[in-house]
Amino acid sequence: MTIRTIIVDDEKLAIQGLQLRLDKFPDVEVIETCANGREAIRKIKTEKPDLVFLDVQMPGFDGFSVVKGVMEIEPPLFVFVTAYEEHAIRAFEANAVNYLMKPVDEDRLADTIDRVRSRLAEKRSAEEAGKLKDVLAEVAPEAMDNMPVEEESAGRYEKLINVKDRGQIFRVDVDTIEHIEAAGDYMCIYTGDNSLILRETMKDLERRLDPRVFQRVHRSTIVNLDQVRQVKPHTNGECFLVLDSGAEVKVSRSYRDVVARFVH
Repeated sequence: MTIRTIIVDDEKLAIQGLQLRLDKFPDVEVIETCANGREAIRKIKTEKPDLVFLDVQMPGFDGFSVVKGVMEIEPPLFVFVTAYEEHAIRAFEANAVNYLMKPVDEDRLADTIDRVRSRLAEKRSAEEAGKLKDVLAEVAPEAMDNMPVEEESAGRYEKLINVKDRGQIFRVDVDTIEHIEAAGDYMCIYTGDNSLILRETMKDLERRLDPRVFQRVHRSTIVNLDQVRQVKPHTNGECFLVLDSGAEVKVSRSYRDVVARFVH
């Protein structure tokens, strides 16, 4: 699997330095280099790379403007390269694979390439599954009728969520999340031994989580069903879920049937 890559930086020496470091990765092919944001947007749209190393501070269009400029197409993976650590928070908010500080550290670059490989493998697995389903739907529709829901690819769902809280970036493994509670446009994420605040709506967060694991049990609560250890009946058809940490989450009557399908 070749990772088709574009490097964007207004400093020629920075491009050359990164190219030299990327030469050590045989599966990374640098197909273009760009000296500014406008050129980068054009090249990304025409070349459709897998990966873009993107300088943050450039004259005219900065790195974040480039990301916005290609949202009309299926965007590549982005790695931000910056001389200023304060840009890290915005990089994660832009859902970047990683951010690298100049001069680029070789170990951190190697870790970044590993992350890119994993993300691309998940993406391509999901695409192949989609193509197979399209073929089955055309030549053997009865097979699609009998296909269990569990066979649907979970590759499009998040495995890590970046949370900016108290001026820091936390990378939260979704498997460790016990439950999530809504508070307006903020989500309180509980991991058993910690709680974090994420600025996002319940609807948007639900789209990022695998519904076979994360289920709405109340108008303002999502629960990780793998972390449920006990169901306690309550009055008026409601009940409580006891989680691995000992926390109890109320299940409203309108959501009880949904949870009953998963909790035994």
